Amino acid sequence: MTLPPRQTPQRAPLRPPFRMPLRRRITQAALLGAALLAAGVAQAQWKPTKPVTIIVPWAAGGATDQVTRLAAAEIEAGLGQKIVVVNQPGGAGSIGTKATMDAPKDGYTWTAGAAKQLGTYPVLGMIQSKLDDFHLFLAVTNVSIVSVNPGSPYQTMPQLLDAMKAAPVPVATAGNSSSGHFAMEAIAKATGAKYRHVTYDGGNPAVVATVAGETPVTTQLAPEQAEMLKGKRLRALAVVGDQPLTIEGVGTIPPITQFVANFPKVTTGFGIFIPKGVPAEVVATVEKLWAEKVVTSEKIRKYAADRGALFTPLYGKAAYDAVWPTVVTDAYLLQEAGLAKVSPESLGIRR
Repeated sequence: MTLPPRQTPQRAPLRPPFRMPLRRRITQAALLGAALLAAGVAQAQWKPTKPVTIIVPWAAGGATDQVTRLAAAEIEAGLGQKIVVVNQPGGAGSIGTKATMDAPKDGYTWTAGAAKQLGTYPVLGMIQSKLDDFHLFLAVTNVSIVSVNPGSPYQTMPQLLDAMKAAPVPVATAGNSSSGHFAMEAIAKATGAKYRHVTYDGGNPAVVATVAGETPVTTQLAPEQAEMLKGKRLRALAVVGDQPLTIEGVGTIPPITQFVANFPKVTTGFGIFIPKGVPAEVVATVEKLWAEKVVTSEKIRKYAADRGALFTPLYGKAAYDAVWPTVVTDAYLLQEAGLAKVSPESLGIRR
């Protein structure tokens, strides 16, 4: 796939992410991908001669770790080689991502995570990555949940917002530029709420910290919170989105738009990323396996339903087009929050 350089795709004025109903978009993309493959577009078959490594740049047990291991298991047999998942947390995911970028471009080192962060790391002055430095293979879309420790005084989202407007409340996330961080920044911008950012090396540690009472609030992703919510060790107040979310064993969680008007979309596409520059047959083979194994995966579909995620398998241009608007939204959230070290416009990220 050839993409415009430095994240400056020529396109019509930017639309909000996922303007078309998401499930319809995914279905169309999957059908198109299958048709292209059937027509013989991806002919070359890569036969790896040693295990493939996927560097998960977050702690074990988080949303990235969970879905990466599921997707790797689905395509492993088709590759005919073991896929080894290695956790390398730190720097809000930037350390493991940089390790992948620096590895030989032989197709044997991939990374994973929230695709939009590939575009926002340079805004924070972390690493010089771009969205179009990678081939994107998305599996699910995640939303954040505002949840509190059951011992906290906050029973409803309005109560928490009132408290945050009066004084900063500690909030646990996986660090700067994590999904939980962007969710909280969006809340702060929309409501004037104040918070003290308490960062951890991944979503799972941030959730565990809130369960333990180190912080009263977390805004991490639904898959990272689901088991704690089912066990009533966290209490969900709102989904950071415009649709309610139903999790089996938890019930239906209301959208934050029920309490806050004009709230931006901050959904996050998660998947596996292969650096550009690897042999073409590597990408062609993974695209073929993604279409055959991941797009049709009942295991990942069930995981998404159980954990409050959306099953949204995409790859190629469809994945890029789905992620790019979220890069733009998050880059300007960072700038408006005073966290940007580099101007988004100087990086070719334009509204």
